[in-house]
Amino acid sequence: MKTITAMILTSVCVMVPVLAQQSEHGDPASVRFAPLHIYLDSGSRSLAAFQFELKATAGQIEIVGVEGGQHKAFAEAPYYDPAALANDRIIIASFNTGQDLPNGRTRIATVHLQITGDAEPEYELDLIVAASADGEEFPAELTFEKGE
Repeated sequence: MKTITAMILTSVCVMVPVLAQQSEHGDPASVRFAPLHIYLDSGSRSLAAFQFELKATAGQIEIVGVEGGQHKAFAEAPYYDPAALANDRIIIASFNTGQDLPNGRTRIATVHLQITGDAEPEYELDLIVAASADGEEFPAELTFEKGE
């Protein structure tokens, strides 16, 4: 009887911290990963540089990776501020001094997310700057598409 009681108490002592951690961080079964594709439309202008901020305004996310864009000028992973990751936001920038630059709508980055919980996250994008090869800033449209 003492052995059974000891086993039950030991099991409870082991399970309570695990259950507490699960309730604190959400049910592990409700964690999923998804890409968020970021597009910039520069119109007829050649895009040489950009900087933008992405943040979650609702939902629980963690940014787990950043991938480059579709055009070879921005195929390498862009620069980002690691300190900003702690607040469900990221500042991303890239530039290219080459001659073969994209214009029109192009995917400039993909942000990989870990989404916890059942709430669908909502995002806010803020274009800080878009510039041509001669350093001239111009207005551009920044959008995103949720991926699978």
